[in-house]
Amino acid sequence: MKNIFDPKTTDELIGRINALNPDTPARWGKMTVAQMLAHSIVAYDMAFTDTYPKPNALMRFILKTFVKNGVVNETPYPKNSRTAPAFIISDRRDFEKEKARLIGYLVQTRDLGASHFEGKESLSFGPMSAGEWNNLFYKHLDHHLTQFGV
Repeated sequence: MKNIFDPKTTDELIGRINALNPDTPARWGKMTVAQMLAHSIVAYDMAFTDTYPKPNALMRFILKTFVKNGVVNETPYPKNSRTAPAFIISDRRDFEKEKARLIGYLVQTRDLGASHFEGKESLSFGPMSAGEWNNLFYKHLDHHLTQFGV
């Protein structure tokens, strides 16, 4: 898995994002490209903001026990896999605004570096290693950029 904290990987991801346009069609799924960008931002919002509430203890136990490994391992996501409710984007989104926000989060993540994420708590999964954060961020974004052909 590529390293989201490596400037070369960040530059590659930004290049892929910049290859999108507001009319880029999905190869699978129902999201528009702007919705996909907003959907991809949710993982970063959860890491950097208080926008989303922390799940209750029972839900966190379930997520940590049954979901975490599939999210943070190196196995690619299958097409059309289920997503958590917080990640569902059904309204119209502004392509340029979402693109800028996502690129901003990529740069922020790169600049903070792996050491910032070592032991950082995930809302859903508890404390995670920098490697787990890397896999969560990179795998998810790579999946959706591939969904849109870039």
